[in-house]
Amino acid sequence: MTDTTSESSRPPSTERRIVVGVEGSGGARAALRFAIQEAKYRDAYIDVVTAYLSTYVPVAAEIGFTPLDPIDLVGEVEKMQQEVVQSVIDDDSVEIRTRLLKGRAAETLIEASEGAEMLVVGNRGRGGFRGLLLGSVSHQIAQHASCPVVIVRAELLPHEQDG
Repeated sequence: MTDTTSESSRPPSTERRIVVGVEGSGGARAALRFAIQEAKYRDAYIDVVTAYLSTYVPVAAEIGFTPLDPIDLVGEVEKMQQEVVQSVIDDDSVEIRTRLLKGRAAETLIEASEGAEMLVVGNRGRGGFRGLLLGSVSHQIAQHASCPVVIVRAELLPHEQDG
């Protein structure tokens, strides 16, 4: 079951929750699979969080900046998030809630995970440095999150690799 909540809603503090950062990569899918198994064990629900930012480019001095993103950026991000969730769900034994939050990925996930049982992410997302074992977002949250962090290496699972 998937329940979409708005940007401003906060999960109740009495429920056990596992936050998963999802941005469409194989690492995000692997992280969500891991989190679902943990949620079953911990009797928790999954809080899928996707952070996004608009991209602005300069147009002209008198105009300033204009968005470079598709017309419906939030709709596109939500569609990607739902596709990832649907590709991973194998049963309805764990409640999955989804949130789209405007902001930089690391800061947004750190804030969204306050009070959570754990924060789960893939070891690297869609950045350009494929040889890195740890991406910048996973590196930042490992250093700054206020809850336990699990970083899942998708490349160890052949069916989770990008490309």
